[in-house]
This record gives sequence, C-alpha cells and structure tokens, in this order.
Amino acid sequence: MLVGDALQSLAFQLLAAHPLAGDPTRQLEMLRLLAQAAGSRGMAGGQAIDLAAVGQPLSLAELEFMHIRKTGALIRAAVLLGAACGEQLAEADATRLDHYAKIVGLLFQVVDDILDSESDTATLGKTAGKDAAHNKPTYVSLLGLSQARTKAAELHGTAREALAALGDKSGRLADLTDFIVSRSF
Repeated sequence: MLVGDALQSLAFQLLAAHPLAGDPTRQLEMLRLLAQAAGSRGMAGGQAIDLAAVGQPLSLAELEFMHIRKTGALIRAAVLLGAACGEQLAEADATRLDHYAKIVGLLFQVVDDILDSESDTATLGKTAGKDAAHNKPTYVSLLGLSQARTKAAELHGTAREALAALGDKSGRLADLTDFIVSRSF
C-alpha cells in the first residue's frame, strides 16, 4: 500500500517538476487531469464502488461506470497526458482521442476479466480466479465468457475506429489497442 502511495506522489512530483507542455497553463491542466484520475472521481472512487459491489449484482451500466473510474480513469489520463505533451490537437481530434481513451480503458478491463476467468496464475502474474473467489462483479460473471469476448471485440473495433480519423499519429495507440486484446486469450 505504501509503495502505491509513494508512486502516486512521485507521479505528481515529476509532473510538477518537469516542463512537459510548452505552456504553464497546460501543465497545470495536466496536474488537474492526473489528480482527477487518481481521486474520488477516478481510480479511488472506482475502487470504492468495486469494494462495495462485492457479492452484489450490477447491471452492465453500473459495471461500466465502476470501470470507467477504476482502471479506465488512469488509462484515459495516460493517453491524454501523453497528447498534452505534444502540439495542441484540434478540438475534434482531442474529442476522438478522449473517446478512444475511455473505450480502451473498458477494453482493458473486459480482457482482464476474461483472463482472470480462464488463465492460470503463472500466465497472469497475479492470482487467477481471484475475482470469482471473492464474488466480485465482472464482465464474465455478468455476461458469460462468450458475450464478454464479443464485448471485447466490439470495444476493440470502436477504439480502432476512434483512432482511424487521427491517421498516422495514432499508430502506437493502435498497437497498444491490439496488444490489449492479444494478451493471451
């Protein structure tokens, strides 16, 4: 727990100490984005929902709400912070990138739930089957394995569509999206 706290503080320290954006106002916006992604409207809030949901049935909308905040908020922040370090994007491109980031955060979680249900501990690098053992709501427990795979494929397609309009600038994000779905299932 302390390591996580220290790493989170280090992220803010590094973001505050190094000029990553050409404009101090943009740099301050980057700090705000990271704080929101880590706080009660992001990872911490999503984790609180996750803990409260153990043993409780959730709808698909509730599950997505939780994961958009939990893992999704930090993935979204990583994408948007990376973009903020470069040239200012046109508003339409920034909107597409934000949409991509939200979708890919959900995609990551759907794939993680699938892997948790069908992979072994050695492959995962964490205890396999932990979600089911702790009666946590997952895409697999809600939709079943087949529909969770379908959901992952749909999210993958939507994420790739969002990037298509960005052209060659989005090559690494497209690769990342493909990697997320090919992690071993």
